[in-house]
Amino acid sequence: MKTLKCFIWSILIFLSANVNAQDMDKSPKVDDMHSQKWQFLVEKAQLTPTDIAKVQPVFMQYEKTMWCQHQQNRDFFKKNFKKDNSVKPDYAQLNDRYIEMEVKQSQMLKGYHLQLCKLLSPETLFRYYHAEREFKRKLLQDMQDHRDPKDRKDRK
Repeated sequence: MKTLKCFIWSILIFLSANVNAQDMDKSPKVDDMHSQKWQFLVEKAQLTPTDIAKVQPVFMQYEKTMWCQHQQNRDFFKKNFKKDNSVKPDYAQLNDRYIEMEVKQSQMLKGYHLQLCKLLSPETLFRYYHAEREFKRKLLQDMQDHRDPKDRKDRK
């Protein structure tokens, strides 16, 4: 189950970066996305003003760190596939980088969790994590809804 969550998280980050890179003027800016996510979390997790004051700086730092990490990895992978087409990419290096990225993201998530454990009650933290998962589902749904209509199955 943890592997599936990590896989979904990785896909979400990869997809959001691709959408952002392909269509910067149509997708929200990164800071706007962080703000939207924060507002969603505040509302859905029912954070108190005290919780908000304590958690927001931690949240923003985590989001910016994760985004920066993602950008570095995206640039690395992009660079390796824009090389001369006659030269095969170093797949072993690419695989190693992918796994290093996953491990680093897991470590950052663990650190984030430990910080949040000090700031929120277990019940509030549970609601907070549930709200994060709900935001990701909503984001994926919105991305699917913005695909080309001929590629989308009708949902009623």
